[in-house]
Amino acid sequence: MINHIKIERSKNDLTQQDLADRVGVSRQTINAIEKNKFNPSTLLALKIAKVFSVSVNDIFFLEQDD
Repeated sequence: MINHIKIERSKNDLTQQDLADRVGVSRQTINAIEKNKFNPSTLLALKIAKVFSVSVNDIFFLEQDD
């Protein structure tokens, strides 16, 4: 799965720490998600989408191999 979290953070002028604080995780978790090293739970994906006022499908995308 790939994601556009970094793009959305940039559009909303948020740091990884800002986003982490808003969704209740560590900055390292946000970093790992952005680098595609960790797939978030459904609940976390929904929280992230809510911060950006977009749908989960606007941020997270399945790759062909998924």
